Amino acid sequence: MASDNHITRMIAGFRNCFKIPELSERIIFTLLVLAVCRLIAWVPIPGLDGVELQGYFDDLRDKQSQEGAGFLAMYSMFTGGAWERCSIGGLGIMPYISATIILQLMSPIIPRLSRLSREEGGRVKIMQIGRVMTLFLCLGQGYVMSLGWLSPNTVFGNWTGGDLVLNPGFWYHLQTMMALTCGTLLLMWLGEQITERGIGNGVSLVITIGIVADLPRALPMIWDMFGPNTPEDGHGMFEGIFLVILLLAVVAGVVAVTQAQRKVPVQHAQRAVGRKVYAGGSSFMPLRVNYSGVMPLIFAQAILMFPGMVLNGLGGPGGVLEGNFIQSYVQTAAGWFNPGHPFYYLTYSLMIMFFAYFWVATTFNEIEIADNLKKNGGYIPGIRPGKATSDFLHRTMSRITFAGAVFLVVIALIPMLLGLWRNIPYQVTQFFGGTSILIAVGVTIDTMRQMESYLLMRHYDGFLRKGRVRGRF
Repeated sequence: MASDNHITRMIAGFRNCFKIPELSERIIFTLLVLAVCRLIAWVPIPGLDGVELQGYFDDLRDKQSQEGAGFLAMYSMFTGGAWERCSIGGLGIMPYISATIILQLMSPIIPRLSRLSREEGGRVKIMQIGRVMTLFLCLGQGYVMSLGWLSPNTVFGNWTGGDLVLNPGFWYHLQTMMALTCGTLLLMWLGEQITERGIGNGVSLVITIGIVADLPRALPMIWDMFGPNTPEDGHGMFEGIFLVILLLAVVAGVVAVTQAQRKVPVQHAQRAVGRKVYAGGSSFMPLRVNYSGVMPLIFAQAILMFPGMVLNGLGGPGGVLEGNFIQSYVQTAAGWFNPGHPFYYLTYSLMIMFFAYFWVATTFNEIEIADNLKKNGGYIPGIRPGKATSDFLHRTMSRITFAGAVFLVVIALIPMLLGLWRNIPYQVTQFFGGTSILIAVGVTIDTMRQMESYLLMRHYDGFLRKGRVRGRF
């Protein structure tokens, strides 16, 4: 009965969204812009045969999930399939995200960026620097991608299709770079328009709509594997029920850990500023369990892609070491970095743990937080201000980061292990964990929070609780 009440309240909350003119306009604007983003993923680049590349990926999905579950499949997921269609949105919005991450990591190192992040209006300048950096990243990645489409054997290693480029040459590289750059800049601008005039974070929604776009193709595959017409030697109905229960458990776990936080109590002493006396009070400092978000998974998958590619290039057919006595050893080592090998899972898990702590170490400045508390007359009960406070925050953050990192490892390994279990395709397993489910759930929660804030301000009922304030009488 309680779950039915929650569902009823959620439906009523969505219905109330369209009773507020401003919120309904923002929702409609967001949906229209996201539709344009999907159209960009289907506009082909002149001179490229996207049908050939998409057919290759479809064959990989039909054969074995793990062959297509590498970094290239993850990149195609972020672009909503635009990369494998050779469309102008082939780069997606990843260059803009990469520029934002680079600036965020460089802020503690470069004093000028650190000062800009604290100054009034400094965030606008940092955003402008990020846009310029995105332009150069698009040009560089666009050229590399044009080379990859020109020589698909160097990228895939087991390419069985034909030529993707119809007319190779200087103009092919130039027009491909320009088309990919314009597509990314257009997606970046559309994402900023959603943030300003729509609802939710625009860049995150652009990525999420690309992930969800694979769902219509995954549903028929699930029905063929677990439906009533499944062959006797195929997947059974009980396996399908188990996957549904696992999906609900994963989503519930992601929601719980995404919202989980350690509330550190903070006490503010009474202070006098001029003739005014400000009374003290108590509050809390929220420390998120999953502080690093999805970044450790992206970094780990991106870095683990290169050892296998380099070793395959050296020891594979036509490689530098072909015919050499160490070719067999290099090929064996290359197999260690393929999904399905225990060494790959062990390395992947350790790298996720490392990058979770690395991200916290570069973005969470406990010394600055302790100094700000001391300047504003705040302190943690039982902890002396200054260095003792920073040490306490460092120990606390390290402990909760370990719990968040272990959770990320479990979520990251679920789709891979499901792929090994009776060869379930990656296009299905990606919705049961990994990067896609973390991004989709996190963005959905953030968007619903913004929508609920509009509802509560207008005294409408929210999604999960009553927003109308009623008196006692």
